[in-house]
Amino acid sequence: MDWERDGFASHKGAVGVLLADGSEPGPAYFDTGSGSYVHESTAWFVYDGTLRASTATRMRGKCSCGWRGENTYHIDWEEVCREDPYAYDTSGPSNDWATHLDEVEALTVPLPEAVTELLRELRAYVERLVDDSPLAALKVVNELETITAWIGPTAASFALRGDELPWSRIAEGLGMTEPDARSRLFRYERLS
Repeated sequence: MDWERDGFASHKGAVGVLLADGSEPGPAYFDTGSGSYVHESTAWFVYDGTLRASTATRMRGKCSCGWRGENTYHIDWEEVCREDPYAYDTSGPSNDWATHLDEVEALTVPLPEAVTELLRELRAYVERLVDDSPLAALKVVNELETITAWIGPTAASFALRGDELPWSRIAEGLGMTEPDARSRLFRYERLS
């Protein structure tokens, strides 16, 4: 089970594992029989030593941006239920990842409080519209896309002009990885 936070698609979190030697294993591969397809997984609970998978001894939080938690937590395989591994306590890694996201969010460009509140209210209102009047909700989404197409190219152009801002700062300010920030800004530029 991955962890996500709205607005931070570059930062999907999950439980990562470490082997006894402190290394992080690659994907575990499972041959399901005939055919050329071999299933692979990096879910923490597949590293239990069965089916030729490595045996993990510790877990930690990890993020799709490359971050790895410093804190590690012992895995007691006797306590992991094979039928429901998600019942095992992974709150330590989850809390560490949440702290990582708080740190990422703290480095983003702050929005004016009035805009933050307006967006919060708009989101709640549109969510209610989905149930009451889906076409009205779609009309709002269309209007938001129109605003994005109108303002996005100009904002992207200003952010990119003359290489004044390094990509690392743009990515940090948006709470994204550099590749995701590049993709987003180039997409906005092409909207014009």
